Formats: sequence, structure tokens, C-alpha cells
Amino acid sequence: MQLDQVKAVITGGVSGLGHAVAKHLVARGASVALLDINDEKGAAAIAEFGGKASYHRTDVTSEEGVTTAFKQAAEKLGGLNTAISCAGILGSGRVLGKEGPMPLKNFQTTVMVSLIGSFNVAKAAADLMQHNAPGADGERGVIVNTASIAAFEGQIGQAAYSASKGGVVGMTLPMAREFARIGVRVMTVAPGVFHTPMVDGMPQAVYDSLCAQVPFPSRLGTPEEFASTVAFILENRYLNGGVIRVDGAIRLAPK
Repeated sequence: MQLDQVKAVITGGVSGLGHAVAKHLVARGASVALLDINDEKGAAAIAEFGGKASYHRTDVTSEEGVTTAFKQAAEKLGGLNTAISCAGILGSGRVLGKEGPMPLKNFQTTVMVSLIGSFNVAKAAADLMQHNAPGADGERGVIVNTASIAAFEGQIGQAAYSASKGGVVGMTLPMAREFARIGVRVMTVAPGVFHTPMVDGMPQAVYDSLCAQVPFPSRLGTPEEFASTVAFILENRYLNGGVIRVDGAIRLAPK
């Protein structure tokens, strides 16, 4: 798929990795619809991207809400051939913490946003994409999920987060196999430790220690590096059913 032909819905699209993807794609001629729950940042993103973007307040855990938002986004975009899930929450906490066992609602909330949200997005996207006219190789659309290296080496305190991201990894291949009949590819990106707004308030010593854990290059990943990986997936039709780690070769320690 050529990037200037992309009509994409991006969840979590008004900040962090999602915003970086939107910026990268819009700069290359794509049109985007940003799904998020931050109206202020949504308005700022629309001002930044002009007529190439729209904002739709959406809770990805709501099946009905996602379905409605996708239909509205497709109308604004004049079609839909790309869906990128970047919405998620950290959901950190020990299973047996100082205050006692983790409340189920904490675990459930993390899974609802990162895993159920990604599922809601994928099925809503595929339902619309299946009606697209086939392009080269019969391609009708691309779905890109965001997991994490914590799906593979979860640390102490990441049980909920790792479970949610592991679920995203686990559903990638079955979905790709199922959607092959409609010409829709499914891929997942598993980023390592990236410089997003969540680390801006981190003490310098902690930040430096985190950078030192990355073998090479010994720094945090940039949002643009994540975005360029997503763009590579969109352009390369032979990428399907897999997970790409973008992590500088880091392997998370137990804690």
C-alpha cells in the first residue's frame, strides 16, 4: 500500500506513539482519523494536521462505541483501508502487593483497554475493509496492533500489562489467517522502552539507568522510529501474521 493512499484510523492517536504514527503518515500524504478520549489534545491534533485529520472521542473498550466511531471515521476519510491500535495503559502493580492481592478490577481494566480494545478495533476495521475494492495482490486493508516486549519478558509488577500485550501477540496470527480470505493483513509491533510523555517526569538518574539497559543504541526509542516501523508494514504486503520487536536488543530483567 502506498502511504499517500492510506486512509487510517489510529487509536490513542492524539499523543505518544499514536500521534507519532499520525504525524508520519500525514506528512506522506495519508489521511487519518484519530480515536482517543482527550478532547483538548484532539483539537490540537486537528489544528496541527489540518484537513488531513479528524478526531472522534472513543472509548476502545466499548464495542458499540468503536463500531460507531469507525463508521463515522470512514465517512470522513472517504473510505478505510488501515487501522492502527495504539491505545493502552500500563496497569502496573504486583499480584500480591503491600496492600494485599491485586483487585481484579485493576487487572480487568488493563486487559479491557489493551487487549479487548485492540480486538474491538480489529473486528470493526475488518468488517468495513472487506467491502473495499481489491488492490495489488488482492489487498483490501491492513491492521496494525501495538504489543510490547513485556509480552515476552514481563517484569515483576507487570502481570496485568504482560497478559494484555501477550493476548495481542497471540491473536495476531489467527486473525491474519482468518482475514486472508478478505485480503486484510494483520501485524503487531512490540516496542521496547520508548521516550513518550510518560517518561518526561522521570528523575535523570532513573532515565540514564534505563538507557544503559539497552544494548545498542543505548537510549530510549523515539516515537518516530515506531512510526517508521508501522509505515514499513503498510508498504510491504508480504508482512503478515507476525510480530516485529523494536527494542535495541533489550531483554527485560525480572525487575
